Amino acid sequence: MEEDFTRIDAIAEEIAAERRRQVTRWGRQDHPSVGPGGTEPFVPVVERWRAVNDARMESGAHSWDAILLEEVFEALVESDPVRRRAELVQVAAVAAAEIEAIDRAAGR
Repeated sequence: MEEDFTRIDAIAEEIAAERRRQVTRWGRQDHPSVGPGGTEPFVPVVERWRAVNDARMESGAHSWDAILLEEVFEALVESDPVRRRAELVQVAAVAAAEIEAIDRAAGR
């Protein structure tokens, strides 16, 4: 388990390094969280990915693509800033978990 925590910390540092590169390139970015179309266009999409995930979990065929996309669209349909932030943390955590899985498969 300690090895897992060490890898989590290393991935977090990679993410922080990428954020530093982004800030260096584009500066601070304060875009609105919700675009002109609002959150409504994403509601059917999140429902679709939830259904895909549920079906895949039931059949034992779950995969990172559906898990990550469900989390992304859950964040996109959330207009409350506190809840949206919590969803985005989940997006980042799922993305990091897939990176861990890729690294394990590669023997890193």
